[in-house]
Amino acid sequence: MLYIMRHGSTDWNEEHKLQGRTDIPLNARGRKMAEDAASRFRDVNIDICYCSPLKRAEETARIFLEGRNVPIITDERLAEMGFGICEGEKYMIPGTDGPIKALFEEPDEYKVPVPGGESFKELFDRTGSFLDEIAVPLSDSGKDVLIVGHGAMNTSIICRMRNIPLKDFWGVGIEQCTLTRLK
Repeated sequence: MLYIMRHGSTDWNEEHKLQGRTDIPLNARGRKMAEDAASRFRDVNIDICYCSPLKRAEETARIFLEGRNVPIITDERLAEMGFGICEGEKYMIPGTDGPIKALFEEPDEYKVPVPGGESFKELFDRTGSFLDEIAVPLSDSGKDVLIVGHGAMNTSIICRMRNIPLKDFWGVGIEQCTLTRLK
């Protein structure tokens, strides 16, 4: 099996700020979400966990897997999408202009990222290589693999696994600390 989970809540989530590669830790609510998920999904077998190297994902994985003998391996390809100069800014309000408006309103038109940011092609290339080289082969060999990551990064994996077009990217929606079975 192949599973995916988004990290628990952070202060920036609650303030509606873009986090991207900014390394924001879980807050108390986020840690509680991970604990609750651990209890809710305790009967789901996990053989190995791969997670983003960002604190909020690593901490979620550690809390979720506490008491289990499951290795947690970080992989740079699972870091959140880079939002460059827009990290720390409030999310785009629908109907307003901003440097990354297309990212949210017309993802298939977001071809050139903001300075310091990442394109969807770059995001899909790196998460696709992770799937092809590690996650899918392990799952196909009978291992139960968990990926712990982020909203946009996880969504890129779900879109690829379920053949969802880029124009529908944000419609996938990933709740924090919910275990989603991909395969």
